[in-house]
Amino acid sequence: MANDGKRTVLDEIKKREILAILAVGCSRCTAAKYVGCAVTTIKRTADRDPEFAEDLCRKENQHEFTYLKNIRQAAEKPQYWRAAAWVLERVFPDKYARRGPDVITIKQISSLLARFAEIIVEEVPVPRYRKNILKRLETLTRGLGGPAAKKEPDDER
Repeated sequence: MANDGKRTVLDEIKKREILAILAVGCSRCTAAKYVGCAVTTIKRTADRDPEFAEDLCRKENQHEFTYLKNIRQAAEKPQYWRAAAWVLERVFPDKYARRGPDVITIKQISSLLARFAEIIVEEVPVPRYRKNILKRLETLTRGLGGPAAKKEPDDER
């Protein structure tokens, strides 16, 4: 569509067409092509028309709710357990998402550092050196967001 310097204004018919296209799950880009405008025209119209903006938001989210409702209904039936697994993988990826064989979790790294700290306590004979190393490991572990490495008792100085 050629732009001769004039702003394209969406009339009520084009707005309804855009909303109908979005309601079936298409993008704003598809809707814009269908009605013969730019995506930015839809945005500018929504910026000037709060009711249209609200309708856009509602229609863009409508299909998402429908899909999630259908997945939830399927997940309630034992034979469709994969629907429940799919939701868990996406809603709680830290717990349920698939990981490659070469991926290590923060919890596993924290556990490794805690074990490393135990080895240092057992093997490093000088308490001052041991404390410095353990302090650095604790800082490193805290930065990961996992449980902190165990500190050495203060009685050995």
